[in-house]
Amino acid sequence: QVHVVESGGGLVQPGGSLRLSCAASGRISSIGTMGWYRQAPGKQRDVVATITLSGRTNYADSVKGRFTISRDNAKNTVYLEMNSLQPEDTAVYYCNANILPVAGRRYDYWGQGTQVTVSS
Repeated sequence: QVHVVESGGGLVQPGGSLRLSCAASGRISSIGTMGWYRQAPGKQRDVVATITLSGRTNYADSVKGRFTISRDNAKNTVYLEMNSLQPEDTAVYYCNANILPVAGRRYDYWGQGTQVTVSS
C-alpha cells in the first residue's frame, strides 16, 4: 500500500514564510511528477507547482518568484518553500505524486491536505 502525507502547514503573518513537506511511503517502484495544489474555501483545487523526476519545475503565475518546489528522490519527498505569503495564499494545500507501486498500475496519489492560513 502507498501513502502520501503532508506536513508543515500552519498560521503565518503576511510577509512570512512556511515550508511544506510531503513524503510518499510504501511499496513504491518509482515516482514521476510530484506537485502541490491548493484549494481555498468555495473555490476549485488549482495547481501551485510541479516538479518532474529530472527536476523540471512549473509554477502558477500567482506564486512565481515567491514559492520554490524541490524534491529529494532518495527520500521520496517533495517540498514547497513559500515566502512573502499573502492572505490570498490561504488554502488547504495538497500533495500529489504520480506513483508506480511495486504491484499495480501507475496512479496519482493525493495527500490528506495541510491548512495554510495567512493572517495578521
